[in-house]
Amino acid sequence: MEREELHHRQIDLRFYRQGNGLYEVVGRLVDTKRQPFRRQLAEADTPPGTPIHDIAVHLVVDDELLVHDAFASMDATPFSICPGATATLAPLKGLSMRKGWNRQVRELLGGAASCTHIVELLGPMATTAFQGLAPARLAQINLPGNEGQRQAKVDSCYAYAAEREVVARLWPHLHRGPARPS
Repeated sequence: MEREELHHRQIDLRFYRQGNGLYEVVGRLVDTKRQPFRRQLAEADTPPGTPIHDIAVHLVVDDELLVHDAFASMDATPFSICPGATATLAPLKGLSMRKGWNRQVRELLGGAASCTHIVELLGPMATTAFQGLAPARLAQINLPGNEGQRQAKVDSCYAYAAEREVVARLWPHLHRGPARPS
């Protein structure tokens, strides 16, 4: 079947260690079109390949995923007023990127309180930060005294389901279900 690309959204997520013991997660969203596009309120078409949105969000977090700083930049937006949304991220400072993060973000920044695209980026930015810290977290999970961390991991996703092989192999005492084949 023949098809024609009409829109391209690129989302790039990266996690960095800063020299001060903190970490930075950066999310960037870029939207382009393959054909000329007339934006609302524009007097001329936007040429093909020209970014309609080019938005970057930065969150500075510690190893507990507590937000120490939050800021954004907008290099391309559909309206000249949009960059004002970069000043709306202050309510994120002091929040933890843990359970309930997406709900809190929507409550604080949803609708007209901020930019829809910034809010869209903040969910995957949290999971990127979580993955960025995964090696250190996984190194700790099997140490004595961390049974609570192991229990919290069980049933947290498909692979870590209590009845599946991953749990049976890692933590047999937490496995539920049929006996594992030898």
